[in-house]
Amino acid sequence: MPEIPDIEVFSRNLKKLLAGKQVAKVKVVNGKKLKDTAKELSKALEGQKILDVFRSGKELRIQFSKKVLLGIHLMLTGDFHFFEDANSRKSTIVELQFKDGTGLALTDRMKNAAVKLNPVDKDGIDALDLNYKTLKEIMSRKAAIKNVLLDQDIIRGIGNSYSDEILWRTRISPFSKANAIPDEKIKELATTIKKVLKEATEKIYKAHPGKINSEVKDYLQIHTKKKTESPTGKPILTAERGMLLTYYTDEQVLYI
Repeated sequence: MPEIPDIEVFSRNLKKLLAGKQVAKVKVVNGKKLKDTAKELSKALEGQKILDVFRSGKELRIQFSKKVLLGIHLMLTGDFHFFEDANSRKSTIVELQFKDGTGLALTDRMKNAAVKLNPVDKDGIDALDLNYKTLKEIMSRKAAIKNVLLDQDIIRGIGNSYSDEILWRTRISPFSKANAIPDEKIKELATTIKKVLKEATEKIYKAHPGKINSEVKDYLQIHTKKKTESPTGKPILTAERGMLLTYYTDEQVLYI
C-alpha cells in the first residue's frame, strides 16, 4: 500500500496534470465497494472544475469547484492512469472524463481501491505534522511501537515499509513497548519520522518525474528483499506479523 512518499509524489504530479480540467462525465465501471452510487458521483462531479490535488495521510484528495471534495484510497493494488480519448485499462473502478478529451482512470486488479465524496479524515495526526510533544503523548500506550506507527487512527500516512525504515534509523526495535521508550529516543523518533519520509519523497519525485502510479521501493535500506545487510553491515532479520513482514536488525534496542 502506498505510503506518504509515493502518495505525495502522485498528488504533486496529478495536480500538474489535472488542475483546471472540467469533468464531462463520471463512469463507474466497478462500483461494488464504493460508498457513493454512480448517480451520486455524477451529480456531484460532472461540470465541476478541478482546483487542487493533495494528500491526506495515505489517501488523495481532489478538490473541485463548489466545495466538492473527492477522496481516493488506492489500497494495496490501486493505480492511476491518465488517458487521451479512451481508457483501455482493465480492472477500472471509475473514470473521470474531461471536456478536453482526456481522462483519469482509477484501476485495481483486486477491486479494493475506492473513491468517496466529501470524506472525513481519521482522527490520527498526519505523520508530517508530528512534533515531540504530540508524539510523547502518543507513546503512553503499552502497544508495540510498530503497531502504534501503523495505526491510522493514531498516526496517518506511515505503513509497513517506512515504519521499518524509521525504526531502524532510530535504532528502536519494532517490538519495543511504546511507553517504555525513553524521552531522548522519542525526540529522535519525532525528527526521524519527518526526515525519512521527506527524503524518500524528494528522491522519488526527482528520479521519477511525472509519476502517478506504482510504488517506488528503490530507496528502502532495511525493508527490502534485495539486501541481506543493513548499511552498517548487520544482517537484516525478518519476523511475520499477521500478513505483514517486519524487517529489522539486532542494532535496534528493545525497550520493554
